[in-house]
Amino acid sequence: MRLIMVLLLAALVGGGGALAQPAEVRVAFDVRGMTAARASGLADRASGRSVTIDDPVRIASISKLVVALGVMRMVEAGQLDLDRDVSQVLGWRVRNPAYPNVPVTLRQLLSHRSGLIGPEEYRVPLSERLGDVIARPALWDAEHRPGAYFRYANIGFPVIASAMEKASGERFDRLMQRLVLAPLGLDACFNWSTCSDAKIARAVVLYRASGEVALDDLGGKRPDCPVIVKDGCDLAGYRLGENGALFSPQGGLRASMRDLAAIGAMLLRNDGSFLKRESIAELERAAWRYDGSNGDTSNGFYCQYGLAVTVLPTAHDICVDDLFGDFRTRVGHAGEAYGLRSGLWIDRAKGIGVAFFATATAPDSKGVTAFSREEERLAREK
Repeated sequence: MRLIMVLLLAALVGGGGALAQPAEVRVAFDVRGMTAARASGLADRASGRSVTIDDPVRIASISKLVVALGVMRMVEAGQLDLDRDVSQVLGWRVRNPAYPNVPVTLRQLLSHRSGLIGPEEYRVPLSERLGDVIARPALWDAEHRPGAYFRYANIGFPVIASAMEKASGERFDRLMQRLVLAPLGLDACFNWSTCSDAKIARAVVLYRASGEVALDDLGGKRPDCPVIVKDGCDLAGYRLGENGALFSPQGGLRASMRDLAAIGAMLLRNDGSFLKRESIAELERAAWRYDGSNGDTSNGFYCQYGLAVTVLPTAHDICVDDLFGDFRTRVGHAGEAYGLRSGLWIDRAKGIGVAFFATATAPDSKGVTAFSREEERLAREK
């Protein structure tokens, strides 16, 4: 009997398969900050460390919303223009080969209406140029001119990050630290580059539903290199604006749920201290709404989208995006990668919001909406 118990404990803690307990964290907040929080499961199965609301996790595509906050701060400072040809900022060409005379803009990139089609592998290693990747005709929608069609594409955000670097003269990770993370008082970072050692020691390891490690098994230590490389990690020679994919602007932000609650509370307050009210309204306004033929909804998941902000829900037969099950309007973003599901959502009318994540979720997890079972349960929890 004792041997059986030891083996069972090893499976639960040590990284075995289905018996290992996923990590889940959920934080509710209002304009003042957190109002409720819970955490369960293991942040690191190898050490048996329990997850907490302060543990940083790769939040996946919620990162896009945070990048958009940085873009809007640069717009307010006059460094970027949402409607300018992004090629003019970058110094290299961003064009759909089928529409060579139609400019691609930051507004289109932020709202996934640029015409870019995301490749299966959208990471670009150090020493390679994003412009060479973007030049491939296969990465562009030949049937729709830029601005006319919605198609979710991760690759657009490295282009945005490159433009941010060129316009500011700062590397993307450091720029986001200065513009967004530090002003909001967050010990968060893209690809672990600017987080404190203490925060990194609390990293949440991402596991697949099978139990295998998917990402961020750091063992409490800063990774040797924060970017994808082929021949060595010499960031000193990196030329700004050549490869905004390096620090994963599409999904690489590591932040805790307490951090996300602080971002959500700032959005709810909307008091002009971080961004002008008009800028936040610009982010949340639906730049695209599905009308039956003007976009790819990913099976009813995306039906309204602003500037790196999803708007829920949508009254259309094909749209199954009522995540909260009450047909109340929410704005925010979902995340899915490496076995993780995450969400940051605010109900502006009620002045409340929620941030959550779950690890080790199945890729085919499906609820009654287009979202996963885990997302529905965490979103609707009282």
